[in-house]
Amino acid sequence: MSDRPPLAGRLWYDAIAVAAHMAFVFGFSLRRAGYANIPPSGPALVVANHQSMFDPVAIGVSCQRRLAFLARSTLFEVPLLGPLIRSLQAVPIDRNVGKDGIQSVLDALGKGRAVLMFPEGERTHTGEVQPLKAGVSLLIRRVTCPIVPVGIAGAFAAWSRFRKWPAPAPLLLPPGPNTLGVNIGAPIDPARYAGKPRDWVVADLHRELVAQHAAAEALRRK
Repeated sequence: MSDRPPLAGRLWYDAIAVAAHMAFVFGFSLRRAGYANIPPSGPALVVANHQSMFDPVAIGVSCQRRLAFLARSTLFEVPLLGPLIRSLQAVPIDRNVGKDGIQSVLDALGKGRAVLMFPEGERTHTGEVQPLKAGVSLLIRRVTCPIVPVGIAGAFAAWSRFRKWPAPAPLLLPPGPNTLGVNIGAPIDPARYAGKPRDWVVADLHRELVAQHAAAEALRRK
């Protein structure tokens, strides 16, 4: 099946992506690496650490294709934000990655889409990668497509859960704590997790995200 949304949806997504790309490059000095690691077509599960409300869009504009974003189901009820993420064809999921959420992800992958999810389940409280939700292992062990680990850095300083407004890092200034970096790692063959116990799967994926976060930190400081 095709992962192409209706024409109006594609145009709207692309318009948002162009505007966001300009905002992140000029307003937050976004540095990106690893574009070629996102499969150009077919299903892919993109997993990333979660620092800020910026994360889905910053990662989205760092990829070569449209992503289907996972969003906590309660966000669909928030004024303005709800209609926006719905218009971008976000996929609702509960924070703990329960049975319904897992099926939603598998359905999107079955349509050949690239799905972005944050296995921590919520934005970090410290800037570091938090423990992953145990339910993530149930999804990972059912996935048959490439799993792409992504690290984002600088977004916690730019707009953490404790900040009311974003703190910019203009392009022409030296790199600072809120300069953004996104590093896309090499795809993981899902066979790596076949038959592995839950704790092993969660720990291994956590290590991958910690490594990508460190790479994004190094990237944004250049």
